[in-house]
Amino acid sequence: MCGIAGIVNFNGATVSESRLTPMLAAMKHRGPDDEGVFVDANVGLAFVRLSILDLSKQGHQPMHSKDGRYVIAFNGEIYNYIELREELKKEGVVFSSNSDTEVLLNAYIKWGESCQHKLNGMWAFAVYDKETKQLFFSRDRFGIKPFYYIKTDTFFAFASEIPVLLNVLSAKPNANNKAIFDYLVYNRTDQTEDTFFSEIKKLQHGYQIQIAEKNFKVSKWYDLTTEVEKNSGFSSAEEYRKLLTSSVNLCLRSDVPVGVCLSGGLDSSAITSIISKELKLPEIHTFSAVYDKGQKGNESAFIDEYRGELKNMFNTSPDANTLLEDLDKLVATHPEPIPSTSPYAQFKVMELAHKHVKVTLDGQGADEQLAGYHEFFGYYYKELFKNFRIVRFFTEIVAYLKIHKSIYGIVTFFYFLLPKNIKTRIRLKKNGYLQPDFLKHGYSNDVISGKLYGSPDLKQALINHFEFKLEHLLKWEDCNSMHFSIEARVPFLDHRLVEKTIASENAWKIRKGITKYILREAMTGLLPEKIRMRMDKIGFETPQDEWFRQNQWQEFVKGILNSSSFRSRGIIDPEVAIKQFEKHQRGEANISKEIWKWVHLELWFRKYIDA
Repeated sequence: MCGIAGIVNFNGATVSESRLTPMLAAMKHRGPDDEGVFVDANVGLAFVRLSILDLSKQGHQPMHSKDGRYVIAFNGEIYNYIELREELKKEGVVFSSNSDTEVLLNAYIKWGESCQHKLNGMWAFAVYDKETKQLFFSRDRFGIKPFYYIKTDTFFAFASEIPVLLNVLSAKPNANNKAIFDYLVYNRTDQTEDTFFSEIKKLQHGYQIQIAEKNFKVSKWYDLTTEVEKNSGFSSAEEYRKLLTSSVNLCLRSDVPVGVCLSGGLDSSAITSIISKELKLPEIHTFSAVYDKGQKGNESAFIDEYRGELKNMFNTSPDANTLLEDLDKLVATHPEPIPSTSPYAQFKVMELAHKHVKVTLDGQGADEQLAGYHEFFGYYYKELFKNFRIVRFFTEIVAYLKIHKSIYGIVTFFYFLLPKNIKTRIRLKKNGYLQPDFLKHGYSNDVISGKLYGSPDLKQALINHFEFKLEHLLKWEDCNSMHFSIEARVPFLDHRLVEKTIASENAWKIRKGITKYILREAMTGLLPEKIRMRMDKIGFETPQDEWFRQNQWQEFVKGILNSSSFRSRGIIDPEVAIKQFEKHQRGEANISKEIWKWVHLELWFRKYIDA
């Protein structure tokens, strides 16, 4: 796990190391253990290292091939590097280190771009061929590792984090109003190649870039739909359990201490129980965020199910005061606004974990493949309704109402039936604080209201969540973990597991009002029943609605809403925002997400656009 960056001058000008040095400095938190640069005329690569596998100097990057022809800068982990190394050894490749970087470099030399399909892991990497002067860049299947870039007529620059690229710009960056619209209206980011900065793009997950002289080509190398169609799915819960255990076991490969971010939910608890009971490692460290009894987001009752079983359990307790104290640091950690304070809970968990381990595992990605969000009920009902499976349709709705005591799944069903433009209007009416002049530009989003919310059935909805929704969660995790020099691993995003799970019958995901059915069945006897059969969903949430009613936050938010800079943006109507905030203060509404979005967006403007 590291940070990578680089510059390619299309005009042939030599890259100066002095241009790479600020890029190294801006991402040193990603790799405090080592750093390196490589320059060959108009090509420059920069690298900072967080040592996880092969802690020796043999893992130094940029790494050169034995013949000196190829150079690689790589961020991530290839979990199946041991198996690939054995395969390459049979082909006559000789290795001088135990690093996955050397395996990756030789895999590319041996198999070219097709090596990507052999990799099980998370990555963003660059390979330079000194003989042909060609460059190849790759990003992993689901976007676990970041890759941002700037492309102009004269140069191409890339990096693991956006602030690294801000050093390359010759002028102040411009805000991308399209991204701001999606953030405020849909609570969504990262569904396209756009970022919050007009000048900066991201290489989308499962995509690659090839540069040969001035020829610049972006193409897709991995397609989830195609892989799902090839797969027959799971035939039993036992088969699922074996594959999930295999994935967790691969993610434990490390030469440094490993821990688990334990929220108390089904997904992270499944990983914890597999490690503790199936793999017989009860000494694993766990890290959790807990709150006062009765507060929203407090999962201590479920986390405590592991007391007496695990030897190293650690908790942190974020609150309104710590959030205010950490606000500047949080904005710096997340150079694109986040739509709630949930990532702050993860931020504090990573801060805690940093004192004990260098690698963490968590349950990210399980909801998107196992229909864990309640909106997936709406997609499922839509599929049943359109296919005239009326008996199953009503049976599932009755079971949902009985178990969850909620109508949310039914409301989403009706919402997903609506035309795209009406879906957008409903969202706009809900967020009635946007300025008319901002809206008149028509920042409608075909990806969210059309493709994501327009998914015709449950399977396509799951695929679309991988394509257009999951990545922002992975981005927040990368920002939080790497700020504290921690590598975050996500066992549920083993591509073998993802493809097979989504290909499985719907009944393995939703059955009689119960989500994640196959995971629950697979964890029978392994997971505490209180957790295995819990039906609520919380995760690393915070009691932000209560926080924003406290005096210190009342004053702070009012200061933001009344500031001249906030009022001059032309995005949010300050008078409407103030009235909505006052209703929140009186307990007449819970608009804590909107309050946070207003605050973070304004602070983002001040730090990254105005400065």
